[in-house]
Amino acid sequence: MSSSLFELGRFCYRHAGRVIGAWLVVLALLGIAAGVIGEGTSEVYEVPGSQGQEALDSLQGRFPELSGAAGQIVVVAPEGRTATDSGTRADVDALVSRLEKVDGVSEVADPYDDGIEGALSDDGRAALVNVQLDGQAVDVTDETRDALTDSVGPLRRKGYTAEVGGSAFMSPPPTISFLEVVGLVVAMIVLYVMFRSLRAAALPLVSALAGAGATGAVIMTVTAAVDVPGTAPLLALMIGVAVGIDYALFILARHREQLAGGSDPEESAALSIATAGGAVVFAGLTVLIALLGLSLAGLPFLSTMGVAASGGVAIAVLSAITLLPALMGRLGARLVPRGARDGDGTHHSRWAHGWVRAVTAAPLVTVVLVTAALVALSVPALDLRLALPDNGSMALTESPRREYDLVAEHFGPGDNGPLLVTADIIDSDDPLALMDDLEEEIAAVPGVERVTLSTPNRKADTGVVVAIPETGPTDARTADLVRDLRDRLPSLEKKYDTKLAVTGHTAIQIDVSDRLARATLPFALVVMGLSLLLLTIVFRSLLVPLTATLGFVLSTTAAFGVIAGVFEHGWFSDVFGVTRLGPVISFMPIIVMGVLFGLAMDYQVFLVSRMREAHVRGASPKDAVVRGFTSSGPVVAAAAAIMVAVFASFVPHGDANLKPIALGLAVGVLLDAFVVRMIFIPAALALCGRHTWEFPAVLDRTLPHMDVEGGVVHDHLERNREVREHPNRVVEARGVTIRGGRGVVVSDLDLAFDEPGVCLVQGPDGSGKTSILLALAGRMPFEQGVVEVAGYLLPEQAAAVQRRVALAEMHGINDLDDALTVAGHIAERLSARTLMPWARRRDIDRVMNRFTAALVAAREVKGAVVPRTQIDPTWYVGDLNSVERELLGVVLALVEQPRVLVLDENGELRSEADRWAVVAGVGHLVRSARETGQTVSVIGASTEPMAREHIAHLAGVPVEEVTIVEVGRHQVGGDAEPRGARRPVTAPAPGVGPGAGAASGAAFGTWSDFWEGRGDDPAAEGRRRPAPEEAPAAAASGDATPGNAGDLPRVDEGGDTRRHEGFDTATRPFTGTPLVHVHDTREEGSDEAPTRVVHTVHGIPDATRVHDVPAGSAPEAEAGQPVHGGDAHGDEAAPDDTHDHSPKVTP
Repeated sequence: MSSSLFELGRFCYRHAGRVIGAWLVVLALLGIAAGVIGEGTSEVYEVPGSQGQEALDSLQGRFPELSGAAGQIVVVAPEGRTATDSGTRADVDALVSRLEKVDGVSEVADPYDDGIEGALSDDGRAALVNVQLDGQAVDVTDETRDALTDSVGPLRRKGYTAEVGGSAFMSPPPTISFLEVVGLVVAMIVLYVMFRSLRAAALPLVSALAGAGATGAVIMTVTAAVDVPGTAPLLALMIGVAVGIDYALFILARHREQLAGGSDPEESAALSIATAGGAVVFAGLTVLIALLGLSLAGLPFLSTMGVAASGGVAIAVLSAITLLPALMGRLGARLVPRGARDGDGTHHSRWAHGWVRAVTAAPLVTVVLVTAALVALSVPALDLRLALPDNGSMALTESPRREYDLVAEHFGPGDNGPLLVTADIIDSDDPLALMDDLEEEIAAVPGVERVTLSTPNRKADTGVVVAIPETGPTDARTADLVRDLRDRLPSLEKKYDTKLAVTGHTAIQIDVSDRLARATLPFALVVMGLSLLLLTIVFRSLLVPLTATLGFVLSTTAAFGVIAGVFEHGWFSDVFGVTRLGPVISFMPIIVMGVLFGLAMDYQVFLVSRMREAHVRGASPKDAVVRGFTSSGPVVAAAAAIMVAVFASFVPHGDANLKPIALGLAVGVLLDAFVVRMIFIPAALALCGRHTWEFPAVLDRTLPHMDVEGGVVHDHLERNREVREHPNRVVEARGVTIRGGRGVVVSDLDLAFDEPGVCLVQGPDGSGKTSILLALAGRMPFEQGVVEVAGYLLPEQAAAVQRRVALAEMHGINDLDDALTVAGHIAERLSARTLMPWARRRDIDRVMNRFTAALVAAREVKGAVVPRTQIDPTWYVGDLNSVERELLGVVLALVEQPRVLVLDENGELRSEADRWAVVAGVGHLVRSARETGQTVSVIGASTEPMAREHIAHLAGVPVEEVTIVEVGRHQVGGDAEPRGARRPVTAPAPGVGPGAGAASGAAFGTWSDFWEGRGDDPAAEGRRRPAPEEAPAAAASGDATPGNAGDLPRVDEGGDTRRHEGFDTATRPFTGTPLVHVHDTREEGSDEAPTRVVHTVHGIPDATRVHDVPAGSAPEAEAGQPVHGGDAHGDEAAPDDTHDHSPKVTP
């Protein structure tokens, strides 16, 4: 990841004008779309699958008068008058008449109607006018609400107290106030104090505001297709601005630190994106995942809020890693800080150094005191109550809030949250009597103050009982009443033979709160589990994630304690603008946990990564804590201060939905950054000492590696300095070990390919040549070592290596399709190269011409089977011979215009001459590519020893451009020969080479000859089996094959071969498991007739070989095949079963 971020940062820096212009265009387009397409937010709170939601949905079709939005107007007579006075009654009747004329009003209930109970207060001073509106609350227009509000104007002018409320006037969407601007001003001041530069201080704000603008525009555009709660945009903006400033600050601080150390501005900007930007992406992903986890509750509105907020975080991250480096590019060297810095560019803050010295002086005392303080602060959280807000939580200046209070005062708190009990009465013979019976049953339930209505609908298929609770809608006793009613329903259903349900807006809100409460614990466990896992992967430590997660739990619960203290117990309620004590919004805990989790991980990574870096460089555990905190503590403090200022600016806001969330985030960041990360964590890590960085080896091998702080990029930059000394280096590998499913395939490989040309990996079967080629191509992982290919490091930059290294056909890896034509293969490669669904004919012809030229060059090798040089493009690949197919694979690989071509040995080539023909064809293709300005190097493999001079001659390259690296095979059951050990290559005798006929084969030997030790090892000459033409002479002279006559062939590479009862058991290297079981039977012939040897390898399918050995000679079993197997496609030692244990390979 860090490598990709480095390239992204460098691109944005170099093309600053284009990137900034692109951002401006995108912002303008999004703004236009939001204004033209957006339809505004809607307050839709549904609980899919719940009893209350299903019953309410049913009422919309059967009893729309009670299921839709409603307005409620309370009229209080002037002092000295009552609601039943004739004058008051006349004024209220006039109000009813005005309301009936309002568009969108379906019905108005006259409070003086004898059929309506509870519309006149017991004290005789207030009347309640209920207004039924068309549709749901989201369908009510602003014009209708304004008309309802205006209708009470004449009453107010006559001295009445008249207020309008109801579900149609639920909390309006929150809006931005001047207090948010104050938060940005505070952020600007903190940035200026830190950077001492207006230019530098402005960059994080510009980056964050650009991201926030894009977020708001996207959310408002989406409202055209999705119901978005009014809280979602402001919540997304609040989180997006806060994290946007935070993230940009981290990156800019790293950039200026590097500039102060003398770094080049462009390299510094790219490196800051790769390092601090990596931590930003990591933190952003954690916040994003946590916010998307809001969908665990199964509530559509909450899922929408989570997606909106996570979108704001994602855009903030995108702005920080693209727009910010572009802004850096525009300012260039003007961002170099003024003032003294030390040699390595690290700013040693005196206060940070003194701070960390103080908190680590007695680490145990510090840990205990911090833990005790945070636990004490968390105690009020036990009283924290959750509920969805109603009109009673609005500001006192709002008419719906005043109406809510007047209803509670004159009619009782329950009138603000009536409950509906629905009944399916379609099968009833006497619906009216049934509804009367249900009225009595419901009215007798404890907690129900009265029943105001019990009636069937016009079709007499559905009845509704309206019950008024004794307590308000957010009171815990009302929730208990809803549960009690639902517990009674089964017995009532059985008694009256009807289906019942409890619903209504109050019941729906209780359902929402209950579902959120059930989802909070699983969400918290997921967040903490994710915290442990991610930090374990990043820091390769157990104690670091444990202390970090414990600190997160302490700061989060303490934040909940503060929220409960403010909203439940009234701590500083006047300061925070809390107008009513009681429950806070239900989804506050989940949102606060999600955001704090991401921020805590961000601070943890930024602080502890510097501590780990100091420890790796040799500092003692305590000194590492001091050094790491001293360098990163000031930045974390500044970031946290800004975050607290931004969140705190939303607290005095009048919106009840956002206020507790903003307070929780502000307090949570304050405690997590300044108490947990800057006091508790340094003390805890100092207390753990050297155990902090201990990590079980099994976990280190199992868990993936995550380069958050750009260690790979640092290594890459360091390697770039070496690259400048070796600008033409193609490949360098040091100490590479490749492990397969059954053990080590290659160990301690060293390889240096310093100049473009040809590199040949030579070695016997089982030496892991194919695995080496795939590893160098970035297609196979290796266990340890350092590999650089074409200037890129593996495995961290595997994607870049794969783009620059092409594979010719490798059997079992990227086989060509036999049923596809030659032209079809070429067209596929060309379309993949151009990203077009087609390929032009002239491009196919150009590639075919290269293929023809390669065949012409191959045909010049004497003895090679190249019967034709003109291949019809319509021929199927399956009809090509081995040389033609091999060269086609090379031609197709070169279509990708690689810097390196990897060519494995092809066991289907019939002779040495065919192999040399391939060399000649590849050499021609490489020379042709060079003539067009494309430098291509070739890395190949061979079991047979090949001389540099002959490779250079046929490939048409200077001999100094040919590198040969010999690798040895792991000894079976013995010590391993060091991989990559360079041994002198014995050139063939003069005159021996391609086209030399039998002499060539005798000089170079066959695959099995080399396996048995023949070739460049003179000591092996005495134990090799004779070549076919030498067999009679060997028999006549008494020369024996390996072992005595009649023995089975043995593994001569130091393996442990045991003989017992007709079996030879070759032991697998390092594991001690049987490799193969070989059994032989013989049918003795006459002196003239040959001896027939049936050679069976048990455990390997189709591995039976029948050999006819001339009379009197030793049996001539194939020692190399199949006693040994291959690596990824023929070189690794074969397992003793038929399961696939090969390493994973990326084609």
